[in-house]
Amino acid sequence: MMVPFLSLQEANTPYIDELKAAASRVIESGWYILGEELQSFEHEFAEYCGSRFCVGVGNGLDALILTLRAYMQIGRIAEGDEIIVPANTFIATILAITQNRLRPVLVEPDPLTFNIDPERVSRAIGPRTRAIVAVHLYGQLAAMPELSAIAQARGLLLIEDAAQAHGATRDGKRAGAFGDAAAFSFFPTKNLGALGDGGAIVTSDEMLAERLRAVRNYGSKVKYYHDCEGVNSRLDEIQAAILRVKLKYLENEITSRREIAAAYLEGIKNARIRLPVVACDPGTHVWHVFVVQCEHREELQSYLASRNIQTLIHYPVAPHLQKAYLGLHGLSLPISERLHREVLSLPLGPTLRPEQVKQVIAACCEFKR
Repeated sequence: MMVPFLSLQEANTPYIDELKAAASRVIESGWYILGEELQSFEHEFAEYCGSRFCVGVGNGLDALILTLRAYMQIGRIAEGDEIIVPANTFIATILAITQNRLRPVLVEPDPLTFNIDPERVSRAIGPRTRAIVAVHLYGQLAAMPELSAIAQARGLLLIEDAAQAHGATRDGKRAGAFGDAAAFSFFPTKNLGALGDGGAIVTSDEMLAERLRAVRNYGSKVKYYHDCEGVNSRLDEIQAAILRVKLKYLENEITSRREIAAAYLEGIKNARIRLPVVACDPGTHVWHVFVVQCEHREELQSYLASRNIQTLIHYPVAPHLQKAYLGLHGLSLPISERLHREVLSLPLGPTLRPEQVKQVIAACCEFKR
């Protein structure tokens, strides 16, 4: 039996009639940009996250870029300032910093949870540090109470990169409600995925939200009047309507993901494969991906492929070793480099059937080098 990593067609099939109706509603309305669907989704998603405001944008990278840019325009950050960021994140987090002519300060993660280490964050703060970007990698919240305390004590902004953590919780709060602002991606593979690109920023800062609405729309609050330099990055009406449908079912899908992850954690018993660690209550992780570590990753991936199990690597090359960032190549980040060499993501999604889960578990247990 073939076990796909994630079948988007199967994932969307249960909602197909509602998705078609939502798209038809927009088509028939004749209003396709900055309309009622976006306003409704922004209200619903802000409420879901526990924040006052949501600003829909074109994609997750823009959500990060525009958050930093808006903070620069309202005087909280200046060109050349330093932003602390995890060393083992997806490159988009770094791109958002450098594209605003800010300096990324890469900090090693906790090797068990994959998330940024608060103690190392404290040691990395310097006179030009203005913000900490906490990435909730793979669906598990970063150590937000500790990072919040550091940010408040040092007068720093705390920004959540929540692209992989829709619905992740701690102490009754969801991702997006911990920092000064949070950036989300709605790429189709995300736990809350659109049928195309999409992103959003949530915040309870009214000034920031107001500026973001202008920045995403050419710097304009009133058509043809431009108060600041902006871009064209707006979550369109059809994607907003699609997301409104899927948001209703997000908690059910998270429950399915947690059940599969629990089965993996219980069933995979192989000393060659290190399982992910949940820092808090298992009910807090939303399992965007289930990432194991193996010193012989290529052999494991090849073996699983021979058993008809598709896997992916998130991510094979650390940002500081990418060609795009030659200036960072001299950094010594051994934890991040090891993780990028060893991580492997197993199939996980709401459409994975029990027999497929058992097939993955059996193959992992049987793997020998």
